[in-house]
Amino acid sequence: MKGATPEGARDPQEAARWVRGMFGRVAHRYDLANHLLSCNIDRLWRARTVRRLSPILERPDARVLDICCGTGDLLLALARRAGAAHPVFGSDFCHPMLLAARDKIGRRRADARLFESDALRLPLRDASLDLLTVAFGFRNLASYEDGLTEMRRVLRPGGMAAILEFSQPPNRLFAMLYHFYSRRILPAIGGALSGSRDAYRYLPESVRKFPGAADLAERMRRAGFAHVSYEYFSGGIVALHLGVRPEV
Repeated sequence: MKGATPEGARDPQEAARWVRGMFGRVAHRYDLANHLLSCNIDRLWRARTVRRLSPILERPDARVLDICCGTGDLLLALARRAGAAHPVFGSDFCHPMLLAARDKIGRRRADARLFESDALRLPLRDASLDLLTVAFGFRNLASYEDGLTEMRRVLRPGGMAAILEFSQPPNRLFAMLYHFYSRRILPAIGGALSGSRDAYRYLPESVRKFPGAADLAERMRRAGFAHVSYEYFSGGIVALHLGVRPEV
């Protein structure tokens, strides 16, 4: 498979079903586990991403979608920056995650709207979006190539894709420390908090298998994106990739 590979999944369809079920099991404690395990640095990563995307978000006519939106943290940050200029949309294929996002959006009275959809088969017309984002969900797609192709399809010429995802730190010593934490400490704490140890065994393993930043950038170029760039956050634990659908 050329995407997420949960243990025991024999094909992309089984992988997608396993990932959907896994996120459904942890949705009720997902935010708590994420913020605790990242020491709240995940909020900083999202804030930096939104700042990079501000020129698009602040346009009054921009059409914006956050795919694999989960419980809505990036979606809400995007909506705050967009303000009254326009609504921001979010989608996910895991219903319990969308329910958690709906409750959070309601409490904060954000101008964000949700729909349930597989990121590989979005119910949108070609060339209908100015900005498409995904935070920590891209590596869980059953096919990375199909995901990039679908992202390019729904973007207008000149539209931007932004992928915020875990990566491989370029410093070898730091990478060793990070891998020890993610493979030994994170599964124990995450499993205890969520009640789903298999989820927090899968998640760090999915990071280990995911393409490095330069590899993902090259995959974006092969999928037809132009002006592809990336930058590391927090020593390379995370990377933000940007790419534009060419005008012609």
